[in-house]
Amino acid sequence: MAKKVGVLTSGGDAPGMNAAIRAVVRAGLRNGCEMYFVYEGYKGLIEGNIEKVDRSSVSEIISHGGTILKSARLPGFKDEAVRKKAVEQLKKHKIDALVCIGGDGTYMGAKKLTEMGINCIGVPGTIDNDIASTDYTIGFDTCLNTIVECTDKIRDTTESHSRCSIIEVMGRHCGDLALFSGIAEGVDMIITPDHPISDEDIIENLKEWKKAGKQHIMIIISENIYPDTRVLSERIQKETGYESRVEVLGRIQRGGSPSAQDRVLAARLGAHAIDLIMEGKGGLCVGLVNNKVVHYDIYEALHLPRDKHMNLLRLIDLLK
Repeated sequence: MAKKVGVLTSGGDAPGMNAAIRAVVRAGLRNGCEMYFVYEGYKGLIEGNIEKVDRSSVSEIISHGGTILKSARLPGFKDEAVRKKAVEQLKKHKIDALVCIGGDGTYMGAKKLTEMGINCIGVPGTIDNDIASTDYTIGFDTCLNTIVECTDKIRDTTESHSRCSIIEVMGRHCGDLALFSGIAEGVDMIITPDHPISDEDIIENLKEWKKAGKQHIMIIISENIYPDTRVLSERIQKETGYESRVEVLGRIQRGGSPSAQDRVLAARLGAHAIDLIMEGKGGLCVGLVNNKVVHYDIYEALHLPRDKHMNLLRLIDLLK
């Protein structure tokens, strides 16, 4: 009897999720599986929002941003009674296994379902790059390029008006988007959870640069460093003489057609997820480490230190 395999996306959407869905469905069909869409993440799973699909169901989606399966957050999925409803729906549709595309919350849901008898494989789909078991998550590269494109445009007006521009980027509690975009843009200052800079040091640096005749300043900062980054901006303007502006890029960072790198990454990881399911494995997540496709136990993955790109921090000071 053919395996029946479902696929869902959960948590925040990320460019490349559709490419991953496509890879999972196509690889599953090639292995003789029956494939099913689960709409709206774990919420749709417990509601039975499930549909059998074929090869044509994923045609022409590889270049589309977002997720055709929609996404939703369901904090209540931590409750075993809620997860039992999900298991009941999967058994009702005779689904043997599930591929779950998302971040760490998605991974935990996949692990818990595996412990309840449904083999699940996690695929890292999140712009934040905050999954330690993979060098890069699906969506990170596209988001990074969006930030770089926006920052290029902001730089033009910053230079024209001799301003200090503080560009706040996403990342939740991970500073990779700020770190990579800051290095790519050659900005004057990068502030992340792993590379904090005190307000006093920020002010003193800007005063010195002003005295040295520096006409404009570009700062990239991770979200959640300040409750309101405008407070820092107002202090900079008051104490350094630079006219200051905050640019919060917001959800524009989530959108757009996925980059070639994200599409290829999605294809590699989606296909490997099906390989693991065909081997009868569950409770695992896939990733890319040193350009090799790997997998980890989800609990192990969630407890790995998030220091995979700390070596890049030296470039911040080296390339000033």
